[in-house]
Amino acid sequence: MTADRAPLTRTELADLLTDAAQIVSGILTAEYPTTVGRSYLHPVLGPLSAGPRVLGELNDRLEGFVAAEPRPATPAGLFALASYASALGWLAESFAELTASVDQICTRVGIPTESPGPVVAASHGAEQDDTFDFAFSALELAAIRTAAQAAGLAPDDYVEVFSQSLLAASRITDACMEISSGLLEDAAYVLDDATDHAWIGDGPDSLPTLVRSLLARMEAAR
Repeated sequence: MTADRAPLTRTELADLLTDAAQIVSGILTAEYPTTVGRSYLHPVLGPLSAGPRVLGELNDRLEGFVAAEPRPATPAGLFALASYASALGWLAESFAELTASVDQICTRVGIPTESPGPVVAASHGAEQDDTFDFAFSALELAAIRTAAQAAGLAPDDYVEVFSQSLLAASRITDACMEISSGLLEDAAYVLDDATDHAWIGDGPDSLPTLVRSLLARMEAAR
């Protein structure tokens, strides 16, 4: 029979959230080589390539956290667990949306995908809500024609798929920034004495930043 492990200290809990925030923010600087024939995918390939590794690493760390403290009982431990789990779920959802957007782009240019029908349906609403209004200079138009020719696309089609790629990159960037900043805010809160009473009340201030953000998004979507 093994002895029960001691609950993680406030500093260890804060470090867990801070490390997760740094891992998430690293997605924004991820790079992946892009061929000239697929240059319209350049904005999304870095984050897309980093997704599985980041999600796997964060999930492994969460499992380690739960194993080290099987039943978090302290307010700080429960608070950190809720924050971390919210971040992981939000990031997984964001990468699912990114993957759907990339699949839609690939379908648009004629690259086979496994299930183009559902992907188009899942991304259709976002495409209607977000648009880029471009005004190109003569030099930019020349560059577009060159890139479009290398990709085997008409210039208008190239602009369309490239704008979709930029929108998808913008969405995953916004999500990663919000998740990372939320984790850092919650890490600072865990180090504060306030977490001794964080789960006693039932007001919004008793919830982690990311949980409150998710609830606000759900309310806005109604």
